[in-house]
Amino acid sequence: MLLLLWPWLPSILSATSWNMTPGASAMSAQIYELHMTIFWVCVGIAAVVFSVMIWAILFHRKSVGHEAAHFHENVAIEIAWTVIPFIILGLMAWPATKVLMAFEDPSHSDLTIKIVGYQWFWEYDYLDEGVHFFSYSATDEAEIQNNLPKGEHYLEEVDEPLVLPIGKKVRLLTTAADVQHAFWVPALGFKRDAIPGFINESWTRLEKPGIYRGRCAELCGFKHAFMPIEIHAVTPEEYEAWLESKRASQATP
Repeated sequence: MLLLLWPWLPSILSATSWNMTPGASAMSAQIYELHMTIFWVCVGIAAVVFSVMIWAILFHRKSVGHEAAHFHENVAIEIAWTVIPFIILGLMAWPATKVLMAFEDPSHSDLTIKIVGYQWFWEYDYLDEGVHFFSYSATDEAEIQNNLPKGEHYLEEVDEPLVLPIGKKVRLLTTAADVQHAFWVPALGFKRDAIPGFINESWTRLEKPGIYRGRCAELCGFKHAFMPIEIHAVTPEEYEAWLESKRASQATP
């Protein structure tokens, strides 16, 4: 059965709910591809090792007349099981290093946003655009108290979402004002700690419009569950229109 499904196995595994998701950003797609590459390397290693083990168990057991070999310090075997894993790890480290270096390079960004975590909401500051606002959970209190049915996006909706243009490299500066928080949106492919007095730097480039949700991923107090993250990825034209409307509303006394 496995041999029959082999040509479609990668697509089947990528579609399952227990696998990683490709995400919505350029970086998360690279992370996903790296994950699948390393996964299949590990599958290949496991297949070889367990095949040899099963073959040895079945055909070199004592019940069929085989006796255990008595040898020590075989130089060829020692070199083989040292050099071969070293080569495999080196080949695996090359693509992993490329992805890690790209992930840590926020240079040549198109805009910079400072993200500050509070107990228990977020602050977004578009440093080069003159736009600044706070983002609070928008879930109805009646839902939280079980007086109304839970909505589709229970504890995942906010009053002021973070709006990002697609196709643009966005530099994110993450920090906190009180205790440690963590900015986590799975579709972006990363989680960044928000630490008081320290700025963590990251970047993202969203590839397609949509709404992507996340949350604080660091236990930050008794309302930790009530500081969701909601990102709206829009076209550059829609983003410029949103900036203008936001500037106008903030300029109003």
